[in-house]
Amino acid sequence: MSKYWSPLTAALEPYIPGEQPKDKKYIKLNTNENPYPPSPNAMAAMADAINEDLRLYPDPNCESLVVALATRHGLQPNQIFVGNGSDEILAFAFASFFDPSKPVLFPDISYSFYKVYAKFYGITPKLIPLDEQFNIKVEEYVGEHGGIIIPNPNAPTAILISLENIKQLLEQNPEQVVIVDEAYIDFGGQSAVVLVDSYPNLLVIQTLSKSRSLAGLRVGFAFGSAELIEGLNRTKNSFNSYTLDRVALAGAVASIEDETYFVEMNAKVIATRERVVKQLEELHFLVTPSAANFVFISHRSIPAKQLFEQLRAEGVLVRYFDSPRIDNFLRVSIGTDEEMDAFVTALQKLTVQ
Repeated sequence: MSKYWSPLTAALEPYIPGEQPKDKKYIKLNTNENPYPPSPNAMAAMADAINEDLRLYPDPNCESLVVALATRHGLQPNQIFVGNGSDEILAFAFASFFDPSKPVLFPDISYSFYKVYAKFYGITPKLIPLDEQFNIKVEEYVGEHGGIIIPNPNAPTAILISLENIKQLLEQNPEQVVIVDEAYIDFGGQSAVVLVDSYPNLLVIQTLSKSRSLAGLRVGFAFGSAELIEGLNRTKNSFNSYTLDRVALAGAVASIEDETYFVEMNAKVIATRERVVKQLEELHFLVTPSAANFVFISHRSIPAKQLFEQLRAEGVLVRYFDSPRIDNFLRVSIGTDEEMDAFVTALQKLTVQ
């Protein structure tokens, strides 16, 4: 601990991203990246944006992207916020909507950054346990609290909750903001964006990192009532008004507008996922129902940590969480068909005796 750190910095327990080793070439199935390239239209738009205009600041309101998103989702521009990745927007949302004097509710097994943000902003987290099958128990998100955040599909479990359950959350908590973090929604779920006009307490956050293959671009967005979006903008403009650069804006707009490529690539990921789930079950794995670009698996007799280490030795990286209730599970990103074949072959070698 540095003597120069503030008390806040000293007390933080930062989020730990998936490992990015450089000692040799691995099949990387540990960070939920899309195995396919971004839209060719997005690539071309970014190349065109690298010009002398880079000497100028970008549009602080990201108007071109806001309009593209509004058109796609049938919303008004004042119902959309754009930021530097969904993680930044989550950070702004914690600051904008959660009262430090009241606990924020989220699942006991969910995106681990939520605990980091709560600590950073001095908010007490109240963890609501998932049931034995890792389902979110919507009826328990009640009582005195300052807000709710849930990932849908959940991470790392990959399990989806229905729009009806999201409506229940919203109607149970009309005085609190309910944030639905939809980083993986495009791989098998229906977005709660369709509920935005009906529920002023709903904020939906999405990203281009997963289904649009633009994790390296860092672009995210939020949908909500004009009141909530104004709150996010007040917070953003107290940190950094110019969150997205010109190149990122150009690529993001082109990606959003290329619906054909988006649908085609998502279908490939989903088809691979469904095929691999069947193969895993044949190898005696328990696989939770996945609506994401990853699967959450546990072998019936071999400990997850052992498999994690053995797979790494075989050149395959997956994610292991040394945490209560999930320390016998692995999270495995869906790669290309060739990558997943290599993964399954490695598992057959390790599990079939």
